[in-house]
Amino acid sequence: MATLVVPENVSYVDDARTLQKACQGWGTDEKAITSILGHRNAAQRKQIRLAYSELFQEDLVKRLESELTGDFEKAVYRWVLDPEDRDAVLANVAIRKSGDYHVIVEIACVLSSEELLVVRRAYHARYKHSLEEDLAAHTTGDIRKVLVGLVTAFRYEGDEINTRLANSEADILHDAIKDKAFNHEEVIRILTTRSKAQLMATFNRYRDDHGSSITKDLLDEPADEFKTVLRTAIRCINDHKKYYEKILRNAIKKVGTDEDALTRVIVTRAEKDLNHIKEMYYKKNSVALDQAVAMDTSGDYEAFLLALLGKEE
Repeated sequence: MATLVVPENVSYVDDARTLQKACQGWGTDEKAITSILGHRNAAQRKQIRLAYSELFQEDLVKRLESELTGDFEKAVYRWVLDPEDRDAVLANVAIRKSGDYHVIVEIACVLSSEELLVVRRAYHARYKHSLEEDLAAHTTGDIRKVLVGLVTAFRYEGDEINTRLANSEADILHDAIKDKAFNHEEVIRILTTRSKAQLMATFNRYRDDHGSSITKDLLDEPADEFKTVLRTAIRCINDHKKYYEKILRNAIKKVGTDEDALTRVIVTRAEKDLNHIKEMYYKKNSVALDQAVAMDTSGDYEAFLLALLGKEE
């Protein structure tokens, strides 16, 4: 369930004119920008960009980039892009930040096979390289193997599972963790090729047979980058809403809010399942997510996030 509140009748030409007026003169009218873009879905935002380009012979995204600053600019920029373009940008930023692999894993493991393919095409178009090419160039060894495997996966999306396979592969994963052979090629093969339904059956079998979850067993081991990638992949495949709730909780509870993580989750999930994530957040923290966001952010950035959360200031 999405949180985004969208009006029924929208004039893209009027929206484009309002945005152009908001960017004219000495001061930018940030409230007008939020009132339009904070209440338009991806298809509508695309039409607004096209109308703006036709009316004013300039790129709306570039204009907004030049007019806005700080966390508000970053949130608006990521929101106004097509979803696949946004994910391509997020992936590229993560690749260039050495060791920032969780964003890559999110994109690879939360999106459907078709959605991931569209993101890879958008990455081609924007950067003139493939996502896997850039990822391989910035990683080495086992991290490279698992990340390239995840982003190039085209998983089967059906619900069918093979129970016998789940049993045997749960044992393979357990033996690898017990023997501390986390980078075993079978572990990488299982996580990067099996369907999500099959993997969830395997993770459930693991818990039933061995008395604890695979993520807990990995957490009990000394942390390193490779094990962190494995845990993130497993959590995203198993229950991505639970994963995102924890990302939000950590972002808000940090000394100094992690605005990058906060923006990323709200912007990428507002049109998908942010309502469910909000419900999980409330159950876990006894405070509404919009209330927590309002307490931890301020100004135009706060107003924009609250609009995406379906709650005005």
